Amino acid sequence: MNGWMWLLLAGLFEIGFTTTMKLQQKDESYTIVFLACVILSFQCLSQAIKTLPLSTAYAIWTGIGAVGTLVVGAVLFDENLSPLRMVLLMLLIAVLVGLKFATQSTEQKPSKDLKQA
Repeated sequence: MNGWMWLLLAGLFEIGFTTTMKLQQKDESYTIVFLACVILSFQCLSQAIKTLPLSTAYAIWTGIGAVGTLVVGAVLFDENLSPLRMVLLMLLIAVLVGLKFATQSTEQKPSKDLKQA
């Protein structure tokens, strides 16, 4: 699986852990689902940064989480989606897509100071 697919999965698990964090406030049984989503999200992100630049992967990972959590909040928790929030959401999506197209997926070589002796 390529870095972009790992990154998408990481973002989806991030949406899962933010959603279960909210659900956990009323029902402690969501703790295990929350922990599983956190671990899987970070594991997928770790796989993604093997072939994607760290800065791009992190920005897109948090962006997927932000967009997805905003949508989940509106659908499941009746959070307000004002016209301004919708415009800003569309701008955020445009930035994420732009980062995807501006980044080439190549095998990253460790920097000099990260190489083991």
